Amino acid sequence: MKKIILLTGFEPFNKETINPSWEAVRQLDGWHEGEFVVHVRQLPCVFGHALKVVHRAVEELQPSIVIAVGQAGGRVDISVERVAINVDDAPIPDNQQRVLVDQAIVNGGPAAYFSTLPIKAIVHELREAGLPASVSQTAGTFVCNHVFYGLMHSAHEWGTTMRAGFIHIPYLPQQAAQHPGAASMKLEDVVEGLRIAVRTTLAHTVDMREAGGLTH
Repeated sequence: MKKIILLTGFEPFNKETINPSWEAVRQLDGWHEGEFVVHVRQLPCVFGHALKVVHRAVEELQPSIVIAVGQAGGRVDISVERVAINVDDAPIPDNQQRVLVDQAIVNGGPAAYFSTLPIKAIVHELREAGLPASVSQTAGTFVCNHVFYGLMHSAHEWGTTMRAGFIHIPYLPQQAAQHPGAASMKLEDVVEGLRIAVRTTLAHTVDMREAGGLTH
């Protein structure tokens, strides 16, 4: 039986007409190589509801690996997230016009969870392939972090062997054209980056040790 890989991307938000995370992951629906097959799901950019969609997909598919992907306009590379924190503090409204401020994602939950993806190995392989990438120390406090934290908390509570984490990607060029000075990445490069992330996660049960911290 093939291992199931679940990739998620978000619907557009904050007046954008597309979301690069969904545009990228949907290119990989049904992709399979040897031991695995990829399934994808689109998430609403809505606090609470996004997590329900993730949980339903995990219950249905029983994936070995979950990689959630989100847009981070303004970032210059593929950002592999290290940690999710237990707070919603919305800089903008979600797609139901909700603005949550200083609210716990899970009441009484741990302050943070670390990704269980091989984040250093993924960044290393992305750079080896000529794609700009880095370890990110913050997934923000909007719906991306909300999903990341909720996913990791559920994995912890269920006691599953499922590995999971989050990757942020820049705008696509057509979006950056509307945000002068913003960085962008071609869709085909993002898709290839996600292929590398999947293959690297399957190949590494233990992450490599390589400097990936920040001094600011």
